[in-house]
Amino acid sequence: MDSTLPLADVRVLECTGGIPGAYCGKMLVDAGAQVVKVEPPDGDPLRSWSASGDLALGPGEHAPLFQFLAAGKRSVVSDDAGSPAVHDLVRGADIVIVDGTGGWDLARMRSLSAGDESVVISITPFGTEGPYVDQGVQANEFILQALCGSTGSRGWPGEEPLQAGGRTGEWVAGAYAAFAAAAGIRRLRRTGRGDVFDVSIYEAMIVTMGGLGAVAAGVLGEDAPAAARSLEMPSIVPTADGLVGFCTITAQQFADFLVLIDRADLLDDADLASFAGRTRRRDEFLEMVHGWASTRTTAEIVELAAALRIPVAPIGTPETLAEIDQFRERGVFVKNALGHLQPRVPYRTSAFEASPPGTVPDPGRDAGEVRWPARERPAGERPARQGTQPDRRPLDGVRVADFTAFWAGPTATQLLAAFGADVVKIEGLRRPDGMRFSGGRPPSVDQWWEWGSVFLASNNDKRGISLELSDPRARDVALKIIGGSDLVVENFSPRVMANFGLEWPDVAAANPRACMVRMPAFGLDGPWRDRVGFAQTMEQASGMAWMTGHPDGPPIIPRGVCDPVAGIHAAFAAVVALESRDATGQGVHIEGTMVEAALNVAAEALLEHSVRGVTLRRDGNRGPGASPQGVYRTAGADEWAAIAVTDDAQWPALAAVIGRPDLADDRDLATRSGRRARAAEIDTAIASWAAGVDVEAAVAALRAAGVPSARVTPPSDLLADEHLRARGFWENVRHPVAGEFRSTGLPFGSRTVASGWVRSGAPLYGQHNHEVLAEIGLGRSEIEALEEDGVIGSRPAGL
Repeated sequence: MDSTLPLADVRVLECTGGIPGAYCGKMLVDAGAQVVKVEPPDGDPLRSWSASGDLALGPGEHAPLFQFLAAGKRSVVSDDAGSPAVHDLVRGADIVIVDGTGGWDLARMRSLSAGDESVVISITPFGTEGPYVDQGVQANEFILQALCGSTGSRGWPGEEPLQAGGRTGEWVAGAYAAFAAAAGIRRLRRTGRGDVFDVSIYEAMIVTMGGLGAVAAGVLGEDAPAAARSLEMPSIVPTADGLVGFCTITAQQFADFLVLIDRADLLDDADLASFAGRTRRRDEFLEMVHGWASTRTTAEIVELAAALRIPVAPIGTPETLAEIDQFRERGVFVKNALGHLQPRVPYRTSAFEASPPGTVPDPGRDAGEVRWPARERPAGERPARQGTQPDRRPLDGVRVADFTAFWAGPTATQLLAAFGADVVKIEGLRRPDGMRFSGGRPPSVDQWWEWGSVFLASNNDKRGISLELSDPRARDVALKIIGGSDLVVENFSPRVMANFGLEWPDVAAANPRACMVRMPAFGLDGPWRDRVGFAQTMEQASGMAWMTGHPDGPPIIPRGVCDPVAGIHAAFAAVVALESRDATGQGVHIEGTMVEAALNVAAEALLEHSVRGVTLRRDGNRGPGASPQGVYRTAGADEWAAIAVTDDAQWPALAAVIGRPDLADDRDLATRSGRRARAAEIDTAIASWAAGVDVEAAVAALRAAGVPSARVTPPSDLLADEHLRARGFWENVRHPVAGEFRSTGLPFGSRTVASGWVRSGAPLYGQHNHEVLAEIGLGRSEIEALEEDGVIGSRPAGL
């Protein structure tokens, strides 16, 4: 095993004060980068942050979240964004991350010519340009969730919409930023060409938490399902000794679930088999499920459900996460330098070993110790300025054999494709990508498998072939494709690639320089190795669900975000693997599990318990960083306004807007803690005002007063969002069957990619069979023979 990490020579300057920038920096540290934090004189705001309340830190102590995000970094303090010493660090850095903290923003970087020969990452709520920026719209994670379509989709019809707990969107934005930084460095190392990535947290949340409903509306038009809040059934239910989570994505899984709960008599009940039917019969369905589960332990239920291949998991809580058998046996949690548990790096390989968590720096610990002389860059290309270079992307020339399906894996390979890689998507004839059949047209429509909205949004810029891998001839074809590929990516359960004869030894034998990224749900080993797992399962097991829901109700899954979370982390790991391969000449096998990516993003609750002994819990729409914070019904049909007072100065402004200046005069309410103590009283006052005001008028009045607020937006309305349209976020896609529609793009702009990220729509089933097979040396007669024998085809088998 090589002890040198792939990014060991990369210099990163982190000038940020929030989770996204800090997590971006952490991911780069994990891959070996030298990261220096530039902090204001009073320190990074995260030093004093705790989700469980105010901190009183002694010498050598650090806040729980800061321990996780700052480990292994160095620290310098600057009281001026114009400091010459820090400017020298900027000029010597390969990557600079900014979010506006301490005056360090994209404008400052441009004034220093950063981005000509470095990679600059700016992470802000709305990006650096657009109507919301011009209007001075303020937003925390809660407001962004309301805007992005996430909150409006979660909850029972007629009841208040619910946020997803845990500030997931901020972590997602940080992961996106880390991928962009790694890909940018790959190009910088080879060409000397820098870049600037303008990351929007709002857009990151649309891609991962709320935007798929908008894509479906664009694809299906008037046939799109009506927007309505919902919750999954079955999902999380109480057992005799705790909680257990189910996920029944497919019709077969729901049928097996009925068998599990001893209700095989309902197998022919078509109404109950539909989601709409279960919603109508919610009380009846939940009564039978809870009645069955209440007499059995969680362990008993998990064993029974797993035997039927129903996705299932115990509900992870801050107290139980470290003792879940899969996590314990795989060593998923490690101790940091202060002796506290945290999730390990969410990918592993035999090619190099991630370092254990490093020390946490005191403010300014490394002042005067960090000197970065300017780099000598390759002369292959001159540094690029916008409008002067062709649209050559960071991963141009990389070839990818894509064996992924559903949403997590395709998210990873679509990121690679957007950044220039030539991705060949390989689907079975008997088992095509299941997302082709989800969220689209009914089987009565010709080529109905081409209409799946999630598939269309997750497979742009790829070529597609069909290949029935159960046939030995198909394996030979797959190995020839692998022979010409730099990367192989798959996200099946481990036994599938073994059955196909396409595990790592087979890949390495076919192409010693190929890298293979495997994305199993739970890992290539451990007691859960062969269990089926979807995003919902990861949210249940990782603790994400524990943080979502009402305080007196069951946990609720955030709904699907773990798929793109896993995909973004896998794409990052893929770039790191390529860097290792190019340095050593040897291909790299990387395992990046879905659940471990989720555990990193959901780390805060575990950290608070490990460091402070505090158990964080779901709290409806309230949150530790704002008070009041909630959604309030306004005039109109099911219209809600989201409001969050994020600092004490906003409180009198809110009180004035709602016509209650007496509240501002109450000294007990002058602080966040005081307002939290009387949250119910304040909610009643806001709700009384909101009920008589149109939602647009309410939001306008609040924003004009400087109070963060937003309409709780249905996903379909995002297509008309003025800010997104001005920034070019929505990509116009032309598809041979689905026609023209707008798809989610990437949540950042790039100075060197001015034409939009999507160049071609998702491939038709088997569209590039002849093209790709000819490229690997098959003649026309060989290709036609494979087609005649059903090894390849242009139509899924049986349809």
